[in-house]
Amino acid sequence: MTSIYETGHSKNVGNFEDLISFCQGYGSAYNPVKEALKITSMQDALTAAREKLESARVLKTTYDIATNHRRLAFEDIRSFSTKVLNAFIVSGADKLAIDDLKGINKKIQGTGKKKTEAPPASTPEEPTPKSISTSQQSYDRQIDHLANLIQVLEQTPIYSPNENELKLQTIKDRLTDLKAKNSSHINAYTNYTNGIKERNKILYDPTTGLVQTSKEVKQYVKSIFGATSTEYRKLSSIEFRVRKE
Repeated sequence: MTSIYETGHSKNVGNFEDLISFCQGYGSAYNPVKEALKITSMQDALTAAREKLESARVLKTTYDIATNHRRLAFEDIRSFSTKVLNAFIVSGADKLAIDDLKGINKKIQGTGKKKTEAPPASTPEEPTPKSISTSQQSYDRQIDHLANLIQVLEQTPIYSPNENELKLQTIKDRLTDLKAKNSSHINAYTNYTNGIKERNKILYDPTTGLVQTSKEVKQYVKSIFGATSTEYRKLSSIEFRVRKE
């Protein structure tokens, strides 16, 4: 589903196309000195804006998929940790090792910790550095906790369950998978935020962006046809809004 933010950006691009069409309709009367206000320059800017808008959409889809894959991979980490602990307790391990694993399990469960310790249930439509930072820390910590759990198991050879899910190698494979999905999410986030920056620059740069160009075009049309002219009134009715989300 397209977010309200994407709708706003698309609306600006669509309105810029309308603006160009009006300017073309003025014929030879529309003849600005500034290069950025010329029809061909605006058409080039429109093409570039469409490309950046589409690129941001694609990158958001990739980011959303990576977010979902990571969330699903971490979804049962707490219950899984408890299963491992219970299997470890009945494996014949000594009390000190059991206490160590209990401590790690408490960290995975988030017992006595702030809620940021646990992977969040969702992420914003368009991520902010603060929200991503908090989220990333929680996933990084869970990876660290699971790695520590594996270390305790490796140091306790007596731990050798029959259940494949609880075997040491299976847990190691799971950790590898969690790391991979976490890295994929980080890369997708980086690419997406870069895409947002590129989209915002071409749309909202205070000097060269489409919204600024539209303001200057309106001013130019006002100067040649007059503030009460039909030409200016039609052009001025085309709305552009700055949306940087």
